[in-house]
Amino acid sequence: MVKTKVEAGVCGFVTDIKAYSEDSQFVSFNINSNCEKISKLSQKITTVDAYNEIKDGFDGELYSVIRQELKGCCSGCAVPVGIFKSMQVAAMLALPMDISIKIVKE
Repeated sequence: MVKTKVEAGVCGFVTDIKAYSEDSQFVSFNINSNCEKISKLSQKITTVDAYNEIKDGFDGELYSVIRQELKGCCSGCAVPVGIFKSMQVAAMLALPMDISIKIVKE
């Protein structure tokens, strides 16, 4: 199991992602968030074929559902990247390494 915590930023919402894979290909998720939109999104993401997701990238099943559910200001949300990265690690297609986005206004 892979555990990922995404603190989305100024909105203050926190999302906990758990990604599971028994065969290193098909990945299931348990996503909990205090964001209403991410909670709704999590109900539409069940099990994905990680190999297809890597191959299809932004045209894959994950990002298709994300595009349908997250519109407007939520289009810049960091949670989708956290979901995708969690899937990669659960399927052993990436190593578990923290990612970071740092924003500075000058």
